[in-house]
Amino acid sequence: MPTLSVNDQSLRLTLTRTEKVLGLLRDLEVPLSAVTSVEVVPDGFAALRGIRAPGYALPWHRAIGTWRGRRKTLVSVRSGRPALRLTLDGQRYGEVLVAVEHPQAQAAELRDAVTGR
Repeated sequence: MPTLSVNDQSLRLTLTRTEKVLGLLRDLEVPLSAVTSVEVVPDGFAALRGIRAPGYALPWHRAIGTWRGRRKTLVSVRSGRPALRLTLDGQRYGEVLVAVEHPQAQAAELRDAVTGR
């Protein structure tokens, strides 16, 4: 499961080795100023939109990789589990959709960091 860490100026998404290999991904670091919205979706897999290119998907169970649709999206989700959706501005990915350990707490922490509290 990916982990999110926030410092004063940036957000870092650290992926597991398996996610990196299966999804053909690497860790992502973006400035907090690039984060335009943060939301928790009840089912990360159901919230997935677009076409996988490249990546890994086990239908109705697991999705890891890059999805292309209206926005290029970095994805690491499981079916039936809540996920964190981040909208980014001016970055390699326009959106990040990841299942994290405590999505509500992570979302609150990230919102506070983005607003400067």
